[in-house]
Amino acid sequence: MAGKIEISGELCKGCNLCVDACPKKILVLGKKTNAKGYNIVECTDMKACTGCAFCAVMCPDVVIDVYRD
Repeated sequence: MAGKIEISGELCKGCNLCVDACPKKILVLGKKTNAKGYNIVECTDMKACTGCAFCAVMCPDVVIDVYRD
């Protein structure tokens, strides 16, 4: 199953909970910052995403949307 995630960068606080939860290890804390100065989580390989939604479940600020094909 193929998946895709979208991260609301302006709401991300860079807590890394989603990074730790990703079984494919395709999420990383990026170098870009949002208006509040937090580093934003990025997906390094969207093609590897399975849409498992572990990242979205772990996110305390609900900034990750998951889509499955």
